[in-house]
Amino acid sequence: MRLSEQEWVETFKGIYQGEVGFDIPMKDYTNLLIGGPADVFLRPEDPLSIRNLMVTLKKKNVPFFTLGGGTNVLVRDGGIEGVVLSLKEFRRIEVLKETENYAELFVEAGVPLQKLVNFCKERGYAGVEGLTGVPGSVGGAICGNAGSYGCEMKDTLVSVAIMDASGRLDRFKAEGLGFGYRSSGIAPTDIVLSANMKLGRDEKEAVAARTGEFFAEKKQTQPISERSAGCVFKNPEGTPAGRLIDEAGCKGLKVGGIEVSIVHANFFVNAGAGTAADYLELMDRVSSAVQKKFGLTLEPEIRVVGRE
Repeated sequence: MRLSEQEWVETFKGIYQGEVGFDIPMKDYTNLLIGGPADVFLRPEDPLSIRNLMVTLKKKNVPFFTLGGGTNVLVRDGGIEGVVLSLKEFRRIEVLKETENYAELFVEAGVPLQKLVNFCKERGYAGVEGLTGVPGSVGGAICGNAGSYGCEMKDTLVSVAIMDASGRLDRFKAEGLGFGYRSSGIAPTDIVLSANMKLGRDEKEAVAARTGEFFAEKKQTQPISERSAGCVFKNPEGTPAGRLIDEAGCKGLKVGGIEVSIVHANFFVNAGAGTAADYLELMDRVSSAVQKKFGLTLEPEIRVVGRE
């Protein structure tokens, strides 16, 4: 069901606080600069507004999609039906407890992951150094169990506050959320609002040094300054997907405006005028080449959403 602009205004008057937009191009909100329009784009300012939205959307049978930092996602050229929910207003980090050995943090889902990495670096909190250079938001990193250089989000989590599609809010212990390699048991219709995290303590200089070393290596091995959505495919057990793609002869392969990075073959970059259709065709060509050469099926890490 799609409501008119006037119907939206009348429906949510008095029960929603935050930004509202209609037919908003998703290319303006994704790292790839790709994506057709969202029927409705919302940036709520508080949890009560989100709860009221969920209750109303369920009642009216309107679909929704929660957008994190706009990375690790490909929005199709047809855009997104229903509502896109952005949590960029939820950017608070609070120190709950600090001892000689560890620190506990409260972190909202809209906090950019690099803001968290820098926050920890400046205070000598250890555990997320390897996530330096990883784009996106904390909420998205939790849902996808982002990881790099031996650091994974699940290893720092104590609990996660999640609102379901009916508007019910619960806090779940991290060990019960089914975290795996670049995955979790958090449903696509669940909304991560915040997390409690526990990190080790170390000398500030030591944390800063590790963070700097990891970032320097990423600059050499990943196209972090180009428009990409991060890794396209998950690594098959024991073998980096980038190596397979490279050895299958796909490095530099191009479809339309999308190209397999010559720096790291598991990154597809938008040279400037790429479309979702280009990206998907390139994914098919690359996965077919890897299948033909190695007999392996690559599993997408990037999430593809939207209308065909």
